[in-house]
Amino acid sequence: MKNAKMPTSDSYQDYLIEALKDKIHAAAYLTAHLEDDEPEAGLLELGLSNVFEALGEPNMSDEEAKLHLEKLDGLLSHNGMATIYALANWLNSLGLKLSVAVAEGEGEEESSLAGAELVEVVKV
Repeated sequence: MKNAKMPTSDSYQDYLIEALKDKIHAAAYLTAHLEDDEPEAGLLELGLSNVFEALGEPNMSDEEAKLHLEKLDGLLSHNGMATIYALANWLNSLGLKLSVAVAEGEGEEESSLAGAELVEVVKV
């Protein structure tokens, strides 16, 4: 038994990054973060960082990757409408896009704003 080796396994993070290299999987992963009914602080930023590690880092120099992550930090610290546009541009550079879709179970006959939650948009 002295020569027995412990089996090794890949870490979850390694598995996740490999899976996120598929843009369809990356989009679904970010959608799940955005649709969370009870989002935890920092999880969206972590999700965006994971997608960046999978899709952006391999295609950028170290300096470009550093600048791209700094841009993410900056855009997440903004408030209001500018943040949405900045996030859309950031995702676009990774080959992804920000979009809006009809919620499951919502039909055209239920298209009124009666149940919609309105939020204030502040310009920065």
